[in-house]
Amino acid sequence: MAKVLIAGGGIVGLSSALYLQASGWDVTIADRGDFSNNCSFGNAGYICPSHFVPLASPGIVAQGLRWMLNPESPFYIKPRLNEALLRWGLQFLKSANKANCERNAVPLRDIALLSQHLYESWRSLPGMDFYYEKKGLLEYFQTPEKQAHAHHSVHDAEALGLDARVMDADEVQAMEPDIKLNIKGALYFGCDGHVEPNEVMGKLKSYLQAQGVKFLPHAPITTIEKKGGKVTRVKAGPNWYEPDMLVIATGSWSRELALQAGANLPLVGGRGYSMNFAHSLLPLRYPAVLMEGRVALTPFNGHSTRIGGTMEITSLQAPPRMNRVLGILKAAKGYFPEVDLPVPKLEDVWYGYRPCSADGMPFIGRSAQASNCIIATGHAMVGMSLGAGTGKLVSQIANEETPAIDMAPYAVHRFG
Repeated sequence: MAKVLIAGGGIVGLSSALYLQASGWDVTIADRGDFSNNCSFGNAGYICPSHFVPLASPGIVAQGLRWMLNPESPFYIKPRLNEALLRWGLQFLKSANKANCERNAVPLRDIALLSQHLYESWRSLPGMDFYYEKKGLLEYFQTPEKQAHAHHSVHDAEALGLDARVMDADEVQAMEPDIKLNIKGALYFGCDGHVEPNEVMGKLKSYLQAQGVKFLPHAPITTIEKKGGKVTRVKAGPNWYEPDMLVIATGSWSRELALQAGANLPLVGGRGYSMNFAHSLLPLRYPAVLMEGRVALTPFNGHSTRIGGTMEITSLQAPPRMNRVLGILKAAKGYFPEVDLPVPKLEDVWYGYRPCSADGMPFIGRSAQASNCIIATGHAMVGMSLGAGTGKLVSQIANEETPAIDMAPYAVHRFG
């Protein structure tokens, strides 16, 4: 039986393990942590075909510059002398345009719809009956500018065959009778669903263990050796392994590993924060995005509501900044005037790094310098949404099958 070593125990790594094991591979997953606290746990849980606009989009650079001096702003790049950051920044500047958005809308839709279908199919697996609701996503707006943007988004979504419409404030308030809203209206995507990430990850890990997948906690992969255009040995923790296939799915830590495998990815970590509150404090019925505040909120099955946001491009070793948390809470207060959320202690705040590619598209494919190495990273804020689909594609690549969708937009070496 051929052996595959997967670097990374997030949703992409575990999803890859699911499909590789089902297709006959002997699977081992190595992770730098204990498989309990990566970005796949702290996200909003959206399964969202609506997110067809990549991070590198028109206006993001100008908006980011306006936010640079605001310690509570939702988007921030910490300036530092770093060659990788400089390369990423230059490519990001080139990619943040209308052409990039138009080119990548269909690929983002396709992988999201594939992923959504696969998540729905997972619930029939033994022990995988996780919470999943497909009731849509509301994107609240307060300003005429965002209202106009919402109408443009409906046009774009309809062209992609997605269910979307603009609603006025009274319509939205009727959908959320338990909380007072301060909005002009909302963009509603009926195509979206959501899960509770912690539950999905926990049940997926248990299922994989029952199928014989081996887990190596606290075993970061530090060294990849190649010979003759193939990976020959990999060091994970203190031990060496000789896999027939290596999958690099280590999120924001993938750039360094990919370099050893012969792929130079323009990739940085974008830190986000989230926290959970009792549902009685934030009694939402529908997931919501605060457009102006760039904050996401998700109700989890009536017991809690998660609120999170910010995109902080900084060192992977930088300490967390509570100013970012205060910015999230301040933004929420502007939309929910009767809600008073307590400032949590730092230990009650989750924070983690989303892997951000320079053009906002994931990297999924083989390294040109190591034919038995597949790279799957760069999903930014939609790692959970695209995770199941990415895992399926990794398996199809490994098994030399025809992928379910066109893989050209996700090419690992598209930046040269």
